[in-house]
Amino acid sequence: MKRVLIFLICMNLFLVKGQELTVPQLSQYLSDNPFIMSPSFAGIGNYVKIRMNGVTQWVGIKDAPDTQSLSADVRLGNRSGVGMVIYNDSNGETKQRGAKISFAHHLTIDKYDDHYFSFALSFNLNQIRIDIENFDPQAKEDLAIINDRASSNPNFDIGTLYRRGGFYMSINASNILNKEFEKFNPIYEPNILRNYYVYSGYKFRKNRRTDFEIEPSVFFQYFENDGRSITDVNTKFKWYDFLDYYYAGLTYRFLNDQLGSPLYIAPVIGLKKGDFYFGYSYQIIMNEILGYSKGTHVVTLGIDLFQGISNCSCTY
Repeated sequence: MKRVLIFLICMNLFLVKGQELTVPQLSQYLSDNPFIMSPSFAGIGNYVKIRMNGVTQWVGIKDAPDTQSLSADVRLGNRSGVGMVIYNDSNGETKQRGAKISFAHHLTIDKYDDHYFSFALSFNLNQIRIDIENFDPQAKEDLAIINDRASSNPNFDIGTLYRRGGFYMSINASNILNKEFEKFNPIYEPNILRNYYVYSGYKFRKNRRTDFEIEPSVFFQYFENDGRSITDVNTKFKWYDFLDYYYAGLTYRFLNDQLGSPLYIAPVIGLKKGDFYFGYSYQIIMNEILGYSKGTHVVTLGIDLFQGISNCSCTY
């Protein structure tokens, strides 16, 4: 019972209402993994891009959220792309598994000005399950659930991406349909999971021969069900060594009604060596959970396979 109380306190501090049937959008998108952020990035690049992410939240708190995901995207023809994400999320005795399949199409506004627009559609299938194997048979609270409960939820995401030179902006809507979970308490479990988010930034690089780049960016997310919203403010520095590169950066996440009280500050580091990627972020918790947790680890591993050059600059 004690671990349940601590967990509920933590969840209230983060203003989370139930599990939201999506891959947690933490700092892993900064590890050269924009497709995990928006389906509109699918197919941009010359390789089959494969990325594996591991997120261990709130180290030191028993049964804290732990998430693994695998994503891949590839160009389809000269102007389109397809991608897939599968994930597994464990939050105490509540388990989530899901998959997303995406299609994106890229349009050229002006190829001489690196001016492009993309749009995408994703189909999601997620399952949420309460696992009672570790419940305490002597606890009255646990006896309220007498069998495993599971339900699946199909849904859709839409996304857009605008690029011009070093500037980019992606606007997205996730979990468009309401969910129906008859096996869960309809009073406490929200059925509106729609959330809207914007990811935008600019890559400052003097010219293509310059080996140093600065990329400030911002991520904003709004949840329709309860009106809460969060913002990430990011800065990333990248050093090029021919086709390889190294980067370091910092992200600052806060609730928009608590600007001066960040949820966490996270240094980000990573590199590309040949076809292999590595990224790491350690999120330093800055609120009351600091007394219980040592922080959150985010690890990204990746590989690029099967190079193929497109005839359209919209997918470069």
